[in-house]
Amino acid sequence: MINIQLITTSLLFSGITLLIYQGFAWLQNKSGKIWLNPMLLSIFFLIALCILFHIDVQSYEQSTLLLSNLLEPAVVALGYPLYQHLNTMKSQWKHMTLLLAAGAVLVISSSYIFTMIIIELPSIAVSLSLKSITTPVGIALTEQLNGNTAITAFAIILAGLFGAIFGIKWLTLINVTSPKVQGLAIGAASHALGTATVSQLSYQHAAYSSFALIISATITAIISPSLITQIQLLLF
Repeated sequence: MINIQLITTSLLFSGITLLIYQGFAWLQNKSGKIWLNPMLLSIFFLIALCILFHIDVQSYEQSTLLLSNLLEPAVVALGYPLYQHLNTMKSQWKHMTLLLAAGAVLVISSSYIFTMIIIELPSIAVSLSLKSITTPVGIALTEQLNGNTAITAFAIILAGLFGAIFGIKWLTLINVTSPKVQGLAIGAASHALGTATVSQLSYQHAAYSSFALIISATITAIISPSLITQIQLLLF
């Protein structure tokens, strides 16, 4: 039997979410201000609405499952620019993979060690060390390593937002202007959100960022369990 109320609630919540996001996207395009990020502003606005109308997170999440399920094909779509540049990247993939692997080891190790030095809570250290990969992989690894999934999800969102808003400006400031290098850096540090943002700059940005996103997530998934375990045994 079709649940009319459930369908109506789902359409209402999903529609409101889309309208809010599109409104802030229009505002950013109109103003030309990169810091007016529609993702960030939409999150704040929706939190305020949920508090104002006493809507709990579970109800909102259940009512917007339709939008959440669209994230998977959206991420897959980021692979199209990568496909377009495959011939160009064939001669470079080994070097790029090696650099991304070194970057993953450095980020995981330094994040875990610094967090332990400051607050000495392994669950939070695990969660923050997995901030630079896409959400599904990060949460799955956090659960496996007894971290806090809520902190991981929040850290991943922040990493994505900071990369999307400030990433290209920071790279340009330190004289990193190559679209290939910028794409790799944003994809490795700011995953899908950063990749979606730099994809608006050029297909080259999109291709290299997508490559970094995929390879970084794969490498992190493989090495992080043993790497974090070894750090715990050696240093703590």
